[in-house]
Amino acid sequence: MKARHIDHVNLRIPEGGADAAREFYGEALGFGIEDALYAAGEKPFFDVRLSATAVIHLWPTAEFERPARTNYDHVAVVVEESVEEIEAELADAGVEVEKRLDSPLGATGEAGAVYVRDPFGYRVELKARV
Repeated sequence: MKARHIDHVNLRIPEGGADAAREFYGEALGFGIEDALYAAGEKPFFDVRLSATAVIHLWPTAEFERPARTNYDHVAVVVEESVEEIEAELADAGVEVEKRLDSPLGATGEAGAVYVRDPFGYRVELKARV
């Protein structure tokens, strides 16, 4: 088998957390939100569009439990901006930076990264392109 890329990641969010998710992922981070089918009741989740070939599925559920260090660390998203630009955009959006690493190793090599938490406790790594 020859893998090409990750197609999607599934994250559970609290029932009633859709607006907070749209605000964080869509407005603060600037990713596309695809929720027409969810809003129409045609599917139980909506998407955060990261690129033409990758999404995060967000599943609102009454059984939501915040992620713990023992079962989740982070999802990494490569972005076009430099670490300095990422930090400036986050500051403008009022998003707190949890930490910054100058050269963490990822699938495409070493590049600077900034870590933030979404409203549900998930850590997101915003990694500069190598």
